[in-house]
Amino acid sequence: MYERIVCLTEETTETLYLMEEDWRIVGISGFTVRPPRARKEKPKVSAFTSAKIDRILDLKPDLVLGFSDLQADIAADLVRQGIEVHVFNQRSVDEILRMVRTLGALIGCSEKGETLATELEDGLATVRSKAEALPRRPKVYFEEWNDPLISGIQWVTELVELAGGEDCFPEFREASLATDRIVEDPDEVVRRAPDIILGSWCGRKFRPEKVIARPGWAGIPAITSGHIYEVKSPIILQPGPAALTDGVTEIQRVIEGWASGGRPAA
Repeated sequence: MYERIVCLTEETTETLYLMEEDWRIVGISGFTVRPPRARKEKPKVSAFTSAKIDRILDLKPDLVLGFSDLQADIAADLVRQGIEVHVFNQRSVDEILRMVRTLGALIGCSEKGETLATELEDGLATVRSKAEALPRRPKVYFEEWNDPLISGIQWVTELVELAGGEDCFPEFREASLATDRIVEDPDEVVRRAPDIILGSWCGRKFRPEKVIARPGWAGIPAITSGHIYEVKSPIILQPGPAALTDGVTEIQRVIEGWASGGRPAA
């Protein structure tokens, strides 16, 4: 059984806390904010594409959890040091749920993993049911980065659709690399005429005024109606429980406000 786990990204940290198995965690990412107490309780040993290998080795982990090809070099360094590493690569809602179940099984707590995944699925079912009652579906442009413009990350596209919207760049959903999700021509956003603009600039503060000031964008319906919002990175850009709870709830709150002809409820 794994009893000394280092989590190189936030979503596995949050998942272990939700399963009440956080006692196993001996190191976390410096970008971790969920749950807030993790930053106080656990040593920070990594960023996203870099890690303090010597510090991790000092913690004597029996398992290190990573995410995606972006942490492949970290994983390789640790494997060469004899550390067992599991790198997840969840990109869709279904894959996030599978990650939760797999992590539960890895630590010998399959039942806890299944319980948490089922709770998340039930929450998403409630979101879907509410969306079905909407009188109309807005076109939503989600901006993950501003220079260059990046959109269409798969789980966000799926959550937008689940919450009652239509993603403006659904063709990007199968592209795992950000470089394959670049909106080459900013005028294409204008042509697709989103009713809502959501921004989450990967840790940088979203600046609506910068978006509004882009040449040719003043006539976009989302801008003329004032439906332009930030969704905080920790609740939407980590492919874990946060996106399936607070993230999709925030998206639905915005969509419901638009559908009612007003603004989102506070």
